[in-house]
Amino acid sequence: IEHIKAMQRVGARERAMSEKEGLYLELDFIHPLTNEKLPLWVANFVLSDYGSGAVMAVAGHDERDFEFASKYNLPIKRVIVPENGEIDDSKAFCETGLMINSDEFSGLKSDIAKSKIIEFFEKNSLGKKVINYRLKDWGVSRQRYWGAPIPMVHCENCGIVPEDKQNLPIKLPDDVEITGEGNPLDKHPSWKNCSCPKCGKSATRESDTLDTFIQSSWYFLRYTTNLNDYENLPFTKKDLEYWMSVDNYIGGIEHAILHLLYSRFFTKVLRDLGYINIDEPFNHLLTQGMVLKDGAKMSKSKGNVVDPDMIVKKYGADTARLFILFAAPPTKELEWNDSALEGAFRFIKRLYDKSINAKQITTLPKIDSQTLSKDEKLARKKVYEALIKSHEVYEKSYTFNTLIASCMESLNALQNQENSDIWSEGYFILLNILEPIIPHVCFELSQNLFNLSNFKPLEVDMEAIKDDTIMMAVTVNGKKRCEIEVDINLSDDEVLKVAKEVACKWLEDKTIIKEIVVFRKLVNFVVK
Repeated sequence: IEHIKAMQRVGARERAMSEKEGLYLELDFIHPLTNEKLPLWVANFVLSDYGSGAVMAVAGHDERDFEFASKYNLPIKRVIVPENGEIDDSKAFCETGLMINSDEFSGLKSDIAKSKIIEFFEKNSLGKKVINYRLKDWGVSRQRYWGAPIPMVHCENCGIVPEDKQNLPIKLPDDVEITGEGNPLDKHPSWKNCSCPKCGKSATRESDTLDTFIQSSWYFLRYTTNLNDYENLPFTKKDLEYWMSVDNYIGGIEHAILHLLYSRFFTKVLRDLGYINIDEPFNHLLTQGMVLKDGAKMSKSKGNVVDPDMIVKKYGADTARLFILFAAPPTKELEWNDSALEGAFRFIKRLYDKSINAKQITTLPKIDSQTLSKDEKLARKKVYEALIKSHEVYEKSYTFNTLIASCMESLNALQNQENSDIWSEGYFILLNILEPIIPHVCFELSQNLFNLSNFKPLEVDMEAIKDDTIMMAVTVNGKKRCEIEVDINLSDDEVLKVAKEVACKWLEDKTIIKEIVVFRKLVNFVVK
């Protein structure tokens, strides 16, 4: 008994970290499936609030149970093995595998066997399936000034009483003294004094405030409220039906679990109470990666922060935006790089400088692809490929770095063009694509060149993205030797003729046994 009491005096966190200890109670129990006699132990690592507090130890397949059994030389029975049958007796096997030593369940995959065993327990009235919720009670009170006061009153006669609705909301005092020690509201001389809403006698306000997670769990609903109702109602069904659910919800990865959980919980409670008609608050979630500098998360305490005012003053806001979106996909970590910032600035400068090649227009010029050179066709193709990519990136993938790279390729392809229509069309489209990324530069250029007429949905000229030629691999006896670029409409015989000319040095002094043309992919010569 003293040994057990000593275990109980140690907190759950400390027990989880300490060495595994136990005591055999000299009692046994019968396994409900196998009828084996098993010993009953008290152990310091079993949590009393897990299940009923009495658990079945499975030393062969749980690391903590394995450590405990090894220490006290208890038998370790294996009931799951890897599918390759190889057993490592030096550690617990904690993955899915095949059942062994399990009577009628032997040979089954362990994940399937779980369901079968539960069915057996329920059929024979030995137990039933239950859900073990890992979510615990949410403590929402905080001992700080910043937060919504909890609307409860402490009365000596009535206990804890909710504040009257007519007294809500409870407002924070403006003359609070922030000392950095204790609860500032608890120390206020008058704010916490009030009357009990139930008996009218002197009482004390609850001085704790609500965790700010409470506010962030429904703020998106509040944003929908129209100005006429804003002062009197948190939200209206009419506004919610128009605005909700949120199409794209963007936030830091650190909020992807709890904040999302709380927001969904609030939404579903309000739905059940009849205040709203939606079931889920967000249709799509995008979690942003962290910004790093020198390999660590930016932090004032670490002294590795970047001054955004300095960047905007030196390079402009568009450069900062372009660098951040180009450096990495939004869901990945971003390593701050000053030289890459310079690269973003150079691209914007080049985009601005080259605008002199474009004409002032308000609609896309009519261009006949048949009259264009190979380089002109390539330039148009690059521009329209970027336009197509923008639809996918802005509406679905959000991989802005790949879109920016495509725009850079387009500008490079336009670089040496002399056809003003090609330049004008290219700029008309590129400024449309880049406007959400570098809005200030694009707005100024578009206003000067196109009177902002390009800031609207643009159609893709399918002729511009058609390939006139294709690249085909040439292999000799199955080994790639070279590539050929051929007109897309050439016959197989014409393709073979070109391939023989280009690959002549690998065919010289050889006898061609067989010629194979795989449509628009490769040409293979079998020789000896």
